[in-house]
Amino acid sequence: MKEIRIKRVYEPPARSDGKRILIDRIWPRGMKREDAHVDAWIKDIAPSSALRRWFGHDPEKWAEFRRRYLAELRQNPAVGELQELAQERKTVTLLFGAKDSLHNNAVVLRDFLRG
Repeated sequence: MKEIRIKRVYEPPARSDGKRILIDRIWPRGMKREDAHVDAWIKDIAPSSALRRWFGHDPEKWAEFRRRYLAELRQNPAVGELQELAQERKTVTLLFGAKDSLHNNAVVLRDFLRG
């Protein structure tokens, strides 16, 4: 995997996206599957339901959310599944549904995968 991008699933797909992987546990509200142009959906890579509910996209909880989600990722077998899928293309775009493009699971996951 050479390049890892992140993008809201609601943004139009682009040829430069490469392999498009949805990384949310819940399908994005109001998005039809055929409109999402998703190559894969890895629900289990998302933060646990308990962590997602606790965070609630509150920027004040960001540092602690990041710490907890990284701890989950270190023990998550879905990381291997994502890495395998990502090797199929030069570019991978992690898709997320959150409105906040700076404080969401895709940001943490991208940084985790980059090492």
